[in-house]
Amino acid sequence: MTGFEGLSCSSAAQEIPLPGGATRITGWLCVEQPGAWGRDVIGDEVLGPDITPELAARTKAARVRPTLIRRTGRREFSGRRTVLLASSRPEGSWCERLEIDDLRELLDIDLHVVDGPAPGIGAAVTDPLVLVCAHGKRDQCCAMLGRPIAASLSAAHPDRVWECSHTGGHRFAPAVILLPTGLTYGRLDDTAAHTMLAAADKGEVSLQGLRGRSCYSPVEQVAEVAIRQRLAEGAGIDDLTVEPVPDHVELAGDPATFAGAAQVVHRDGRRWVVTTRTVAYAPRQASCGAPPKPATAVVADEIRELS
Repeated sequence: MTGFEGLSCSSAAQEIPLPGGATRITGWLCVEQPGAWGRDVIGDEVLGPDITPELAARTKAARVRPTLIRRTGRREFSGRRTVLLASSRPEGSWCERLEIDDLRELLDIDLHVVDGPAPGIGAAVTDPLVLVCAHGKRDQCCAMLGRPIAASLSAAHPDRVWECSHTGGHRFAPAVILLPTGLTYGRLDDTAAHTMLAAADKGEVSLQGLRGRSCYSPVEQVAEVAIRQRLAEGAGIDDLTVEPVPDHVELAGDPATFAGAAQVVHRDGRRWVVTTRTVAYAPRQASCGAPPKPATAVVADEIRELS
């Protein structure tokens, strides 16, 4: 008995910290797919057996996340699909929108372009887009908690909000991602979701529910969020960058729990070194219906400003 029997995975994870919980993704291929999605985008060949194996190989080679998207509510599908290609690099993130009539047109896209500047193969997307995980076949928490958030945001911003397939971290549902920055959120209520998008529209970062930026590792995400919290929302989206700790900086911490360290640099020249540690939690389900397994999180241990 673990004490979490009968709970959904999101309820069982309430004490797990959010920072550091964003799935590491720097490239996105989002394909509009109305209707049912199955459990796995690739494994269930949701986009059809004729292109899925080749698409799987190409997305893996280019380190691009294949993601299904759809509008909220029931809509008649015309056959024309929206495709979003996005790069969530730390600097120079971008998103372009294409329209296709045949899924085989996906194979005409050179996915390696996500490693560079916007290629101009689609229309530039200038306003932040919102992906809300609503992949019920993957985990019930995403459907139950994600769809109301998607519907509320879509009512106010109908052209900027998409339900999406699994992005990782359904125990933090509702799981929300902003494109192209890759800012990732969890446990948002309706008010926090609208605040998040309003902040993004101003080039700012809402801290409530912030899990991290998808371009960074868990240690780097924790470091960036820790500094944003210290600055009390005083840093814009691109004001902070995360780098390796300089060799001359000595690191402290318990070797038994030391998780890593990162340097966070503000565009005004200020620098901080954030040391992190691993915290263990009682075993619990990571997905609804899954057996319990040990849970851990990376947390900030020490923040030191460098002169």
